[in-house]
Amino acid sequence: MHSLRFTASMTSDGVLERDFTLGEVTGVLWSPASGPGHAPLILMGHGGGLHKKTPALMARARHLATTCGYTVAAIDAPGHGDRPRTAEDDQARAELRRAVAAGEPIGPVSARYGASLAERAVPEWQTTLDALQDLPEIGPDAPIAYGGGITLGTAIGMPLTAADPRITAAIFGGGFVVHDALLEAARRITVPVLFLLQWDDEHVDRQSALGLFDAIGTKEKTMHANLGGHGGVPAFEDPAPFLVRHLGRATMSPA
Repeated sequence: MHSLRFTASMTSDGVLERDFTLGEVTGVLWSPASGPGHAPLILMGHGGGLHKKTPALMARARHLATTCGYTVAAIDAPGHGDRPRTAEDDQARAELRRAVAAGEPIGPVSARYGASLAERAVPEWQTTLDALQDLPEIGPDAPIAYGGGITLGTAIGMPLTAADPRITAAIFGGGFVVHDALLEAARRITVPVLFLLQWDDEHVDRQSALGLFDAIGTKEKTMHANLGGHGGVPAFEDPAPFLVRHLGRATMSPA
């Protein structure tokens, strides 16, 4: 079994950022430079074709570390970021580019590829979570949430949340083509959920996104819908209030 290995570390503006590897998985961990151990742990996904250190994801992670005292982890999805691509990854990307260039629906390719990525990524996330819980500053008792990621982040996050009882709250979003396996995962989710929806998403039918929200099995779910297109979730959609409500807030050490 592979062990988690930190490969780089830097501190800025009160946040400690550490890159790590776990076998083939590449990830990053953000935490308060000075804060309590065993703080809530937030798992974050990224969008399709992107990586673990997009500006928006990093901004959310640093915000949660400084305002809530949380530790935040993100990993590259298979074939994304610092990870090598397989022939399947290259073929799917080429098919998506052809569909977009031809003005054709990307749904069939996106759904097929997203389901394949989720099958690979969910076990990787669970193995990563095992390794993170072995770190003394996190431990096995830290509350855990899936802190978001629309598009691919939801395609992976929903089956992960459905499969892993350690996750006690989750943030998802529209923007991903809905397919049967995703709906089945949504029905098995019983933890509190915040769902972000871009009302004018040009790639995903609004009714299918609403159907995905409706399928989520929990009795405690909230939707925030905003005008705008794919990937344009407004900056004011702060995940902190939802996460603090369900995980609490870490007690910050004095500066």
